[in-house]
Amino acid sequence: MAGIVYLIGAGPGDEKLITVRGRECLERADVIVYDRLANPRLLRFANPNAEFIYCGKLPKQHTLRQEAINELLVRKAQEGKCVARLKGGDPGVFGRVGEEAAELAAHHIPFEIVPGITSGIAAPLYAGIPVTHREYGTSFAIVTGHTKGEDGKPSINWASLASGIDTIAFYMGVSNLPHICANLIQHGRSADTPVALIGWGTFGRQRTVTGTLATIVQEVDRAQLMNPALTLVGSIVEMRETIAWFEKKPLFGRRILLARTGGEVGTMAEALLEQGADVVEYPRYTLCPAMDAAKQERIRNSVNDDALLFTSPESVGFFFRAYQDLGLDIRDLRADLYALSTRTQARLAEHGLLSSILTGLLPGKGLLLGGSEEQEKNLTSTYDTLALYEKQPHTEYNRMMERVLVEEPRDTIVFPSAASVSVLIHALAEAELDVSSILGSAELVCMGPKTAEAIRQAGYEPHIITDSPSLASLLTSLSSSVMSLS
Repeated sequence: MAGIVYLIGAGPGDEKLITVRGRECLERADVIVYDRLANPRLLRFANPNAEFIYCGKLPKQHTLRQEAINELLVRKAQEGKCVARLKGGDPGVFGRVGEEAAELAAHHIPFEIVPGITSGIAAPLYAGIPVTHREYGTSFAIVTGHTKGEDGKPSINWASLASGIDTIAFYMGVSNLPHICANLIQHGRSADTPVALIGWGTFGRQRTVTGTLATIVQEVDRAQLMNPALTLVGSIVEMRETIAWFEKKPLFGRRILLARTGGEVGTMAEALLEQGADVVEYPRYTLCPAMDAAKQERIRNSVNDDALLFTSPESVGFFFRAYQDLGLDIRDLRADLYALSTRTQARLAEHGLLSSILTGLLPGKGLLLGGSEEQEKNLTSTYDTLALYEKQPHTEYNRMMERVLVEEPRDTIVFPSAASVSVLIHALAEAELDVSSILGSAELVCMGPKTAEAIRQAGYEPHIITDSPSLASLLTSLSSSVMSLS
């Protein structure tokens, strides 16, 4: 029986600009075929057990040709798989969705096209430029900046475009910018017409270069702006001086590497993104239950414990899920509950359970609940230790983030905990990335003195040490600091 293919517009870059329907289809997919312009952070919404296939260009690999992508979608669907074809922007705007849908239809494969926000509208808005305005322009055109012809130059009715359209958006036209500007001027557009080029629009690494048809080529060369970039031509570009908003966010321009140790999605990356930063979370892990008959029996016997210590927020969910699966009644628990962090304490509170932060020795007979047994056993030698889950690297997500780290080096690295220092260094080394170069060229931000000490033991000197390991302290420190490293 054939599966189904969802041809999904991932939006212009900002992960939150994907549609609700697009995310639903992504979450249910068995196979995910994605390109370079789809934000790799979207992969965290996918089933980690899905098959991931990258259609963009990687070092020492060639981009999959369109014909090969078409064949791939058909083959996977014929295997009965639910396939998500994740495309940057809107699949119907220079996304070749027509070719892919036609191939699926020819093979009688069910498919659905999920629209997305196109960069021709979103990128200008994030740069402070609406594409229409009653006083500046009431017509708007979307034009390809290159073609598949031998010279790659767009084949356009330049006379009609130059004189008949107020605002023009050229997609992927950086290499042909001299050709575009020359033809617009030659066919009647004023050389003084404002132009903006927006690179990586809606990402925290967005860059905007402005000029006129006469000067923009030199301005772009000076800025060394490259694709992916959108070119917007029209007097409406003048609006940028008044309503630019995204680039005024407190952390805009910071390229942050947030070192991770756990598998749970936290609030730190979300807060940094909200402040305008470009954030890479790395490495990312998925958590899998690690349950057997002996562990199930120990959970049944937890009704006799005097104390339960939860070492992570994840341990709370895994414990009570196992408790429920075993048909046990939470009201039978008589143990005092302890947590190692306020986040873990908050997770217990979500279950309606009060707990205390562990500050000294655990009383009586108890059970320590966490992940890796070897890691957790270091906390106590008197309590039974139960590893409820195993942590496995999210291979595809990490591979994509490693590519981002190479293409877009980070100027800031945030270490939330002492443990995150060794975890990050190990992951970078495993990926054969230059650890000393990555850490040595970035501003190292340590959350709390223990984390700072871990950095020093690793051979590096912290640049910022927050007063406490809290999100509020981190945001305050980053917003008030001036980056000294380029």
